[in-house]
Amino acid sequence: MERFSAFVLRRRRLVALLALVGFFAGLGATPVAVQRLSEDYTVFEVNKEITGIYGNGGYQRPFVPVVVLPEGSSPEAVGAAFAAVAARLPEARVVSYADTREPRLVGSDGRTTFGLVFPGTYSDGSPPGGGLGETPDDGPLIAETMRPHLPPGSVVHVTGLDRLVPSADAGGVNVPSKILIGLLATVVVLLLVFRSALAFVPVLVSVLAVFLSFLVILLLTLVMTVHDVALTTMPLLGLGIAVDYSLLLVARWREERARGFAGDEAVHRAMAAAGRSILFSGVAVAIGLLTMIVLPVPFLRSLGLAGMIIAAVSVVTTLTVLPVLLARSRSRVSHHEPRAWAAWARWVVRRRIPAAVLTGGLLLALAWAGLGVDLGLPESRDLRGPGTPGVAALERAGIPTGVITPIEVLVTGQPKPESLAKVAGVHAVLAPDTPKWRRDGTAILSVLPVAENGSAEGEATVARLGAAVPEGTQVGGNVAQSMDFRDRAYGAFPWMLGLIALVTFVLLARAFRSLLLPIKAIVLNLLSLGAVIGAMVLIWQSGGMSIGEFVPLTIFAFLYGLSMDYEVFILARMREEYDRSGDSRRAVVEGVSRTGRLVTSAALILIVSFAALAMTPEMDVRIFAGGLALGILIDATLIRGVLLPALVAMMGRWNWWLPGWAATLLRVPPSPLVSP
Repeated sequence: MERFSAFVLRRRRLVALLALVGFFAGLGATPVAVQRLSEDYTVFEVNKEITGIYGNGGYQRPFVPVVVLPEGSSPEAVGAAFAAVAARLPEARVVSYADTREPRLVGSDGRTTFGLVFPGTYSDGSPPGGGLGETPDDGPLIAETMRPHLPPGSVVHVTGLDRLVPSADAGGVNVPSKILIGLLATVVVLLLVFRSALAFVPVLVSVLAVFLSFLVILLLTLVMTVHDVALTTMPLLGLGIAVDYSLLLVARWREERARGFAGDEAVHRAMAAAGRSILFSGVAVAIGLLTMIVLPVPFLRSLGLAGMIIAAVSVVTTLTVLPVLLARSRSRVSHHEPRAWAAWARWVVRRRIPAAVLTGGLLLALAWAGLGVDLGLPESRDLRGPGTPGVAALERAGIPTGVITPIEVLVTGQPKPESLAKVAGVHAVLAPDTPKWRRDGTAILSVLPVAENGSAEGEATVARLGAAVPEGTQVGGNVAQSMDFRDRAYGAFPWMLGLIALVTFVLLARAFRSLLLPIKAIVLNLLSLGAVIGAMVLIWQSGGMSIGEFVPLTIFAFLYGLSMDYEVFILARMREEYDRSGDSRRAVVEGVSRTGRLVTSAALILIVSFAALAMTPEMDVRIFAGGLALGILIDATLIRGVLLPALVAMMGRWNWWLPGWAATLLRVPPSPLVSP
């Protein structure tokens, strides 16, 4: 690293010029790259086909208008009202009792009836689809359109899964504002840490890393499909990883300056100590995230690819541009011994066994709760949004609530709804003979289940339909795609975990010359993930909110990179002190005291950034961002602040054991087990 540092500083003008060119090139490439990113998250071919032919349906959830007619009215009286909705939303696919004469669309009271409205382009111009609660609410527009065409005294409620999501604050900040809040939080925290203009240096490095990453993404879009998940991944991970690396190098540089070194020499010494940690951490994070390519879901592959790019670019930027900036810095540096963190580390070392037992027990309890995570769709009983009165009206009329979650069936040729109506768990099958429901030699059937799709019985009904449909008929819809996604993504997840564990073990074993420290790091990272999922179950799932099927995977991708940074920074400092003193407990105190402030500052920046992202009316994004903030809090406090130092102190000399055969395979010097 010292040789590399000297190489960079000898060419500081060239590095500065390339950084400037790269910044403006990335700045110009970013909007172009954003335009080229794919917004298609549908991997379920049936739903793609449905949406391609009909312009709606597929993954999309319908609005369900429920009409309670006055005494003496016929259910046919709703025909004009639903026709008015079809005229108001010309791209919509609408069905009611007037189109089908299906008696099961009418309740036991003879006055309550309902229909389905699949909008094409929503009233705000956005396309169909999206996560739960993310679609524009056309419920008020539908109700307003229907009322003038219903008999006097009629009551209309518009329900559906999206309408049942509790109303969110529509004033949630937009994406640029969220990124700005994250940057402001970064500057404030760094000003508190450095108390000088050095606070802006990590911000500059992270901004440069993000724009350079978008330049790489633009080049990749020329040869492959990249999903717009990168649009969120790049700024957030860039803000985290690039700032982490910059913090580590700047903090070490300040230590060297405080010891009396100046100019290039201080940079060389900082790079020799911290540069290696940055390199190993970046390689581990990049390769680890790249292993997401084993997941057979395109947008998750894009997530891993974007994470790998930002990690790699952050390393390159930190190890080239930052040394040039620090070499030019004339900031006055005062030396402050980290007394508070040293006192905390000594306390943990003295009470290492109870600290490990209590903290580990709490995390294991949270991870156990995480085993109860439900990745399916929520049920109406768990949701209490604007559509609740519609569900109540259905229940009063004896109509099963499963009808608000219809199953889309695509038929090639002449439909035969009577065969599907006999499948167990099916309430009714709607097969209107109109152009909106029959097109290009195909037909759409809406199968109304008895049980809602979010229940185990609802998913069983979908499975029975899939087994019962004849050739040329395909089962699609929201829940079928959800089930297919879970089978694909989580079926391959163990392979991804195994690959990440193998790569991480090899890299960390080389970095720390130890067999046990990498195993501990892998176990703690998995425990951290399990604990945050358990906390989300207790906070959100127990409160009736659905944890989206993609959330655990994406949280893993983000937390893996960030927690790996913290792990490497702390262990690298411990290894350095152990090599100097040969005392494991002293190494723990030194490692925690020298990195505690760094890890806390980096974590605080990200917690504020993700909290800002959680200020959105979209349920899935709220839970995802809130889960990330919670995960970083757990990882930076319980894991890195207590459990990690306690375990290292307990393991003593075993931490550093690397037998000769392993050292030969890893091509590093051995660390034989010696007496304490």
